Amino acid sequence: MLAQLLKNEIRPVTGIRQINRENSHRLLPVRCNVTGRDPGSFVKEAQKLLTEEVDLPPEYHIEWGGQFELQQAANKRLAIIIPITLFVVLLMLYGLFNSMKNVLLVMLNIPLALVGGVMALFFFGGILSIPSSIGFIALFGIALTDGLVLISRFEHLRKTGLKLKEAVIEGSLSKLRPVLMTTITTAFGLLPLILSGGVGSEIQRPLAIVVVGGLISSTILTLIVLPTLYLKFSKEPSIS
Repeated sequence: MLAQLLKNEIRPVTGIRQINRENSHRLLPVRCNVTGRDPGSFVKEAQKLLTEEVDLPPEYHIEWGGQFELQQAANKRLAIIIPITLFVVLLMLYGLFNSMKNVLLVMLNIPLALVGGVMALFFFGGILSIPSSIGFIALFGIALTDGLVLISRFEHLRKTGLKLKEAVIEGSLSKLRPVLMTTITTAFGLLPLILSGGVGSEIQRPLAIVVVGGLISSTILTLIVLPTLYLKFSKEPSIS
């Protein structure tokens, strides 16, 4: 009798199993995974399509979160931190060399490294994300160190009495091995991250690609461009 009663009274009902609320408003999350492109361009295109094709009631609104929200917040912080850091580095270099020419030559390593990082990211089909941005920051630090070592060696040799051309040649040869060792050891250390494809590779791989690609271009151009520009824009001390 009870079984028959329950059978007649209970009816299957479909509906929302969970109601989410945020700031006293009902929240309906829609989740998706973006692959093959950066979240910023995906959200921009999605916002355009929603504006053109979807008419929301007045009490409804859309908020974009997840990785896109984190990336936007990180970009705002980096837009403040990076210029301040570069300015502090510039002041420290000027205090070391007391020459704006040498400071600019060292800072030239940043665009030289940037070329390789961007090309490597494009070649491997990567996107500009938070990990790749962190990779660029690490890359700039290593590139600035290489330039600082080379210019400091030139200045030291000139103070010992060597002529400009001799100091550049001797300094480039003496610092060739340390610069190459830095590049090779870093590249081989990050190579497993580039070849990885397991859990966490989406974070580690872009960072490693940027650093290795940037170091290759920075090392080659540093050992060629930097001594050439130093030789061109420096002058032999006048003998009175």
